[in-house]
Amino acid sequence: MKRVVDAHHHLWKYNDREYGWIGSDMGSIRRDFTVDDLETELSSVDVGATVAVQARQTLAETDFLLEIAENANRVAAVVGWLPLRSPSVEEEISKRRAAVDRATLVGARHVVQDEPDPHFILDASFNRGVSVLETFGLVYDILVVENQLPQAIEFVDRHPNQRFVLDHAAKPRIRDGVIEPWRTKLQELAGRENVFCKVSGLITEADRTAWDIESLRPYLDHIFETFGPKRLMFGSDWPVCLTGGSYQRWFETVNEYTMSLTESERDALFGGTAEAVYGVSAS
Repeated sequence: MKRVVDAHHHLWKYNDREYGWIGSDMGSIRRDFTVDDLETELSSVDVGATVAVQARQTLAETDFLLEIAENANRVAAVVGWLPLRSPSVEEEISKRRAAVDRATLVGARHVVQDEPDPHFILDASFNRGVSVLETFGLVYDILVVENQLPQAIEFVDRHPNQRFVLDHAAKPRIRDGVIEPWRTKLQELAGRENVFCKVSGLITEADRTAWDIESLRPYLDHIFETFGPKRLMFGSDWPVCLTGGSYQRWFETVNEYTMSLTESERDALFGGTAEAVYGVSAS
């Protein structure tokens, strides 16, 4: 297997005002997580490149990650936050593309899972902003939970030429052992060939103290059956994953699960798909 691309991780300087989503049950990650911390984790599994993903809904977050990517050897790309509902979105993208020496801004994400309006993702102004991404060749990362999948499918159908990446496979309810309607709706979304999916974030949806590969297997089986290995990409979701297990344990779990795949399928999952979708390289 080639060197790994980690297609999903975060970095932050913690404060409880801006990271209110880190609840009291996630005490282990209520602190700063720096590039030095990340480097320690990456070395344990020979990761060659990463994609840093926004965790705050501000342009300052995007600029923070872009600055890191400009100076960190292995942070190769950023999926940032952009004001997609604002008429200024095109200008904001252009500014950030001009301010860096390499095309590290590769995509955008909004934390739709936390929006109280179940139809937020279908908002007209939001969709106008998403249509701008295509003109810049930027990816849109979809962060939704199971009950938002019907709206996510309608959203994707509005943008047939836009590349989408589904984060954390829409967070199935693994802890409760529930697989429907997630299974049916994920299969429907996977029928759109412009949608890719990250194999990430599953251990925090499982029983964080008692999960194992067998408890994840029905969900992993469905993710791999619906998208196929070559439309999937490995992501650690570090440091959020630390609430359920170590970076290395999550990597080893996915590695064990995929041992029956062909070499080319494993190369796609652990790097090739991220290279194709985000334009990053682990070499």
